[in-house]
Amino acid sequence: MQDEELLRGLRHGEDWAYRLLYREYAGKIGSVARTYLGADDVDDVVQEVMLRIFKGVKRFKGDSKLSTWIYRIAINVCKDYLTKYRKRNEVLTDFAEDEEGSVPHPVSETDTILQAAGEITYERIMSAIEKLSADDRLLIKLRDVDGLSYEEISQIVDKPVGSVKSSLHYARKRLQKLLEEAKE
Repeated sequence: MQDEELLRGLRHGEDWAYRLLYREYAGKIGSVARTYLGADDVDDVVQEVMLRIFKGVKRFKGDSKLSTWIYRIAINVCKDYLTKYRKRNEVLTDFAEDEEGSVPHPVSETDTILQAAGEITYERIMSAIEKLSADDRLLIKLRDVDGLSYEEISQIVDKPVGSVKSSLHYARKRLQKLLEEAKE
């Protein structure tokens, strides 16, 4: 379905459009939240993003792709959550338990892709990724996992394309250094 048709449905308050929006974007928004926050507030972030989309869809001018606008909203909501946590001096954790009472590692698209590399490599990579800043993790996720173009990422993070390329280059270098240190 084209963005224009979905936007038209959202602007007219069509139920099918809201259901489609949720089906198409809830997982992507949740993935951004997990990448950015590394916590279990994913459902709250998805709900807040959906609310902002519903409230702001009539003001969306179409200067960018719908997905870019939605990613931008998701990042803004994540930044709001980080600010809230910092004000309260909270630590972001995920304490969800499975049926056996153990605490599982949250599964994301990045996790699924990296598991193919093997458990030892996977653990090293995930440990290294967790040491990166939220901005570095986000850039790597948007480009290397989601496959977004530099232009789309530029619009999402509200930085020039050159800055995105440079920041991503250095984020990858930091990740590479962390991975090399993990080998030792």
